[in-house]
Formats: sequence, C-alpha cells, structure tokens
Amino acid sequence: MPARVGLLGLGTNLSDRRSHLQDAVWALPRAGIEVTASSSVYDTDPVGEVLDQPTFLNACVRVRTPLEPLELLAEVKAIEHRLGRRQSAVPRHGPRVVDVDVLLLGDVALDHPRLHLPHKQLLARRFVLVPALELDVAMALADGHRLAEALLALPASEGVRWAGPPLQIEAPATVASTRGERRRADVRRGPG
Repeated sequence: MPARVGLLGLGTNLSDRRSHLQDAVWALPRAGIEVTASSSVYDTDPVGEVLDQPTFLNACVRVRTPLEPLELLAEVKAIEHRLGRRQSAVPRHGPRVVDVDVLLLGDVALDHPRLHLPHKQLLARRFVLVPALELDVAMALADGHRLAEALLALPASEGVRWAGPPLQIEAPATVASTRGERRRADVRRGPG
C-alpha cells in the first residue's frame, strides 16, 4: 500500500507538557509513521466537558504512513498508553498526559465507531486549526472545506496562544533512549 499524507493533533496538560508532546513525536517513526513537519506549540484553554483543569499544550504534525486508518489509530493509541495515558482513569475531555488524534489521512473518508475521518471536531476547534494552518495555510478537506474559512467562522473566545517553536522531528539517539529508559523505570517504580 502506498504511503498517505496525514495530519495528527497532539495535546497534553499534565506535568512537563512539551516533553510529553516531544516524546510522542519521537515515538511515531518506530510505529511506521514518518513525521515530515511539526507546527509550533500552543498553550490552549480547555474546551468540551471538563473546563476546570490546567491549560493544554497542543501541536499538529504532518505524517506519511502506509498504515490503514484503523491500524494508524491502533498505533497512536499504543503510543499514548506507553507514554502514560490511562483511558479509564480520565473523564472524556479531562486532564491527560498525552493525546494523539488522527485528524486526516489523505482523502480517506471514514465513518467507523472508533474513528471518523476527517475528524469530527477538526473544523470546530481553534486549538487544532491554528497549528494545522501553520503547516499549510491552504489546507482543505477532500470535499473542498477550507480550514482557514472554518477558523474565521469560529468565535475568538477559545484561547490559543503561541507557546514555543516546532517540535523536533528526529530524535537524537541518546535522548530517545535515555527518555525511554527513564519512563520504563518510572513505570516500574510507580507514582510518588
């Protein structure tokens, strides 16, 4: 299967937020997901069902992968789990160590109980649209909906603030192995 270009959304609002996003980006290639570009990172207000929580750090990455949509979803969910996310412990839209959402995968349109492509909230969330448009200001869905027009239609009340440069695409070998070993040690040792 030829590789498709996709868009992933990354988010976190616990502890060392930038490190969580960076670790997720560095984990993607080991799962067969090539990262070709990263947006800047943005500090964003919580939205959805749980508003009383710390602000998030969000970014988008452009990827290339031969994985089919549900295979890609399985890989990013496995990365979330390895990096410390526990689905059952957190309410929907609640605090999380890391969140990796599949937003687009080529021109694939999919309506599946586990995955919708394009992502259902893609055109409704400033914290996704701002970093996505940084990667490609002319980005549009296969049906012609332009992301820039969707952003202009949203109220400015959802706070999205620039918080730092793009994430590094390639992991230095020593940093990646050291972080992985440290995370494994933390898991063995447990919290506190």
